[in-house]
Amino acid sequence: MRVDRSHFPWLIFILAATALSGLLYAANFHPSGLPIRIPLPAFFGDIPPIRRTVGGTPLGIIFGSIAYAVFLFAAALGIRKKKRLWPIGSTQLWLKAHLWLSSFTIPLVLFHCGFTSGGTHTTWLVVLYIFVMGSGFFGLALQQFIPRLMKERLPREVVFEQIPYLRGKLFESALKIRNEIGVLENALAAAGMSSEAEENIVLEDAPLPLIRFMDEECLPYLAANRGDRRRLGNANAANDLFRTLKSNVSERWQPIVLRLQDACNERRAMDLQTNLQHWLHTWLIVHVPTSFALLVFTAWHAWVAVSFLVVTR
Repeated sequence: MRVDRSHFPWLIFILAATALSGLLYAANFHPSGLPIRIPLPAFFGDIPPIRRTVGGTPLGIIFGSIAYAVFLFAAALGIRKKKRLWPIGSTQLWLKAHLWLSSFTIPLVLFHCGFTSGGTHTTWLVVLYIFVMGSGFFGLALQQFIPRLMKERLPREVVFEQIPYLRGKLFESALKIRNEIGVLENALAAAGMSSEAEENIVLEDAPLPLIRFMDEECLPYLAANRGDRRRLGNANAANDLFRTLKSNVSERWQPIVLRLQDACNERRAMDLQTNLQHWLHTWLIVHVPTSFALLVFTAWHAWVAVSFLVVTR
């Protein structure tokens, strides 16, 4: 999801909600720091509260409850993506809400814990929360950068799911060329020429450098699972190899060399697209399970906190 001008109303809303939350926090817990006294509802209790743990106060519980409700909503995004026909707002609206409401949990969590990590239990919860938010913002940054990089560096973007099929077609096309010119290779072998005579014919009519290039470089590259591990996977090295090949074959074979160069360029572009797509989505492998863990751990934290409050009353 790209962050553009359509997100501006969400930014204003979150800034206003954060300012209001901060004002309530200051009025409840640090009223002496405000120029005027702000009246608060009676159920907020003593001002400032006698209880030292901010999270256990009425306002602290409200902050924590809202943050947990946002966690639940953010987790529901996965369900909304699978149920695109549900009339509960567009997917884009849910993505924007996911981003900005999740960002709003940062001040809510800080106000809930009173800007302290507390004991071991709450410290680990805060660490998990930071990890989840960090991975989410990392993914958001990738979504701003990678699509622009793909547009700049890819001559044309293909459907990601079709890349394995298209790579196979490139290999089949090159293999067909190899089989066709193999007839000449067999004819030369049958003639029983000496190496010196063979080299002289190579520079004029026979495509032996082309055959060697295809057998040693081109076909293995187009068939490889990891093309970046071969010389043709590097653009500069590939240009040097093709430049040498063009100088060692006659004019009649130049169109075939260009076809092979185009095939290798397409394979390299698809490999780049694959790598960028993996970067664009792999972060979810970390973000999704840790987000679920945050939901479970936060629910446990709430149960422990409520149990403690009941016992201490």
